[in-house]
Amino acid sequence: MPKKDEKDRLHLSRINYILLAVATLMITTGYIIMSVNDITLSPLLLTVAYIVVIPLALLIRRKED
Repeated sequence: MPKKDEKDRLHLSRINYILLAVATLMITTGYIIMSVNDITLSPLLLTVAYIVVIPLALLIRRKED
């Protein structure tokens, strides 16, 4: 049986999963908007999701008490 540290290698907390879900929603929405030929909002959503939200979700660490 793997230890707790081996199982949870990324040490993601609830806020990390929420941010990843928001990024997924933004990416999906961006591609849907792109499919209806709106070239103004779609690149903005995709850029923010890929360059800001996903790295933020992976880099945020919870404070250890």
